[in-house]
Amino acid sequence: MNGRFLEGRVAVITGGNRGIGRATALALAAAGAKVAISGRNQEKIAETLALLKAAGADAAAFTCDMRDEAQVKKLAEDVVARFGAVHILVNNAGTAIRKNVIDFTMDEWRALTDTNITGVWLACKYFVPHMKGRGYGRIINLTSIMAHISSTGRGVYSATKHAVAGLTKALALELVDDKITCVAISPGFIATDLTAPLRADPVKNQALMDQTPMKRWGEASEIASLALYICSDQAAFMTGNDVLMDGGFCAQ
Repeated sequence: MNGRFLEGRVAVITGGNRGIGRATALALAAAGAKVAISGRNQEKIAETLALLKAAGADAAAFTCDMRDEAQVKKLAEDVVARFGAVHILVNNAGTAIRKNVIDFTMDEWRALTDTNITGVWLACKYFVPHMKGRGYGRIINLTSIMAHISSTGRGVYSATKHAVAGLTKALALELVDDKITCVAISPGFIATDLTAPLRADPVKNQALMDQTPMKRWGEASEIASLALYICSDQAAFMTGNDVLMDGGFCAQ
């Protein structure tokens, strides 16, 4: 798995404008992939695209709300028009609301389920047809440790991530004859701009580190390295599974 082993491949990363998505886009580009990122935050999209271009990547950025079927359909059309193909789909876009299950409003419920479940389904619905018939394909779904456990205030988020884990297994079986693998990654507590407020709060930070055997935050680049491996030929026999990268959290 050395050098530019993804030369000639096209990778799509939803939520690729920040955090784990940005790190994954940069890692796949460094391995030679052409990269399409999507997101809703224009400033972050521009920042990430500039980083990709500075690294010499053939990259393009698209604005897309993954909850909106028409926008996702157009995203797939635009990516194929720009790059001619799709080989890798990284479903990274997601959101979270911390609240007990029965305290959710219908709007909050839909905000989580539409982004975290429907968005993944829509991406697969519109991108996978362009991935078939190429003899190689990778779908990587970002789940969470909450796809393995749950906790107070995380129930609905946990339910969405359990659902994505189930979709991952089904897609793996449905696409095996097309030589498209589907693998989920379940990160633990990762240092990104979205978790900066937690890390800046000494009490909350310490509470999270007390629950993590390695006593540190994971890095987005570590998740990206795992995604890169999944895209390699060495991982061709891996499909339908969910890989934890959580500093030992779920081993307890």
